[in-house]
Amino acid sequence: MKFGVIVFPGSNCDRDLATVTEGLLHQPTRMIWHQDTDISDIDVIVLPGGFSYGDYLRCGAIARFSSVMRSVIEHANQGKLVLGICNGFQVLTEVGLLPGALIRNRDLHFICDRVPVRVENNQLPWTKKYTSQQVITLPVAHGEGRYYGDEDTIKELEDNHQIVFRYCNLLGEITEDSNPNGSLSNIAGISNKQGNILGMMPHPERASDPLIRATEGRILFEGLLV
Repeated sequence: MKFGVIVFPGSNCDRDLATVTEGLLHQPTRMIWHQDTDISDIDVIVLPGGFSYGDYLRCGAIARFSSVMRSVIEHANQGKLVLGICNGFQVLTEVGLLPGALIRNRDLHFICDRVPVRVENNQLPWTKKYTSQQVITLPVAHGEGRYYGDEDTIKELEDNHQIVFRYCNLLGEITEDSNPNGSLSNIAGISNKQGNILGMMPHPERASDPLIRATEGRILFEGLLV
């Protein structure tokens, strides 16, 4: 399984991802500069967190026009795997590979914390090593992570089981108090209908190393290797 990590100007989690895929899981990994266009050798494309293009205009709005994104869209349309984490999730919504949008957090503050999330759909390549309704703890770090979609979009996500992760409390209960940013339906991560594209605001790569006693995010990557 060969991973490709897109590097935009301002990306700051690209090396974190390579540390997991190459350093911990021993999978070939290529850092892909945003102006590159040939990604034909890659099995899994990952769009990392950070501040692509300084988040000018709005998060992900400029990155969507990077040369590499045309290749990412083609990669996704072929049914190959694409993962967007935090800013990467924002880019995927901007480019139209995932529905909805990520807007300013409810309290208009940047959030940096560890939060519980519940696995809503464990039938995807990304989540097949989790159990249904499993509660895991992952780091979050974002100022514009509040998922928004119109009523029809939310209904479609629910009906098609595209909501992959929800913010919850430690008991797995979906409550307003357990929603750190005001996302509709406590959404922390969604997929496309086919399930090959995943966008999520929490950072699984920051919970993947036994040295920091946090490995629940690593399971997401391991599921791709089965």
